[in-house]
Amino acid sequence: MAESRDSDFVDWFSADKRGVIPIENFHISKNVLKIIKQKKFEVKINTRFRDVVERCADRTDTWINDLIINSYDVLNQYGHANSVEVYLGNDLVGGLYGVHLNAAFFGESMFKIEPNADKVALYYCHQVLKKNTFRLWDTQFYTAHLGRFGCIEINKSEYDVLLQEAMRQDCMFRL
Repeated sequence: MAESRDSDFVDWFSADKRGVIPIENFHISKNVLKIIKQKKFEVKINTRFRDVVERCADRTDTWINDLIINSYDVLNQYGHANSVEVYLGNDLVGGLYGVHLNAAFFGESMFKIEPNADKVALYYCHQVLKKNTFRLWDTQFYTAHLGRFGCIEINKSEYDVLLQEAMRQDCMFRL
């Protein structure tokens, strides 16, 4: 994590308690499902990865600096970082990105320009993880916002068991 967007320094951070969304317990509101069924948005995977990361960093208080953006971009080029992109027409209006190793997906950040576009991205991320039999969806931290989708907080020992299990299986990140 960087101290700010202008910082040249990056530090490693590991939380004692981790936020995870159990893939089998993900849920979304009826309102968001209605929006998804209306097909208001188009969703794509990994077509504008760097743009997603840069938009996630485009806020007053951010931990994403240029070194992090460039590092994730390289991970994307090697197939280990992925984005879920939400479009309204040709405009990128929401999305999320994260790193995937074997059967674990580590959500890093998300953004929205259009209302509910972040929730649509979470829904489609879940669809990818479920379809491709991922075992772990790490959100780093529990937040009330993510709690609405089934996020829970677990201790380090529980997390380590889930992570070890996820490392024993290979998965692809695709719709």
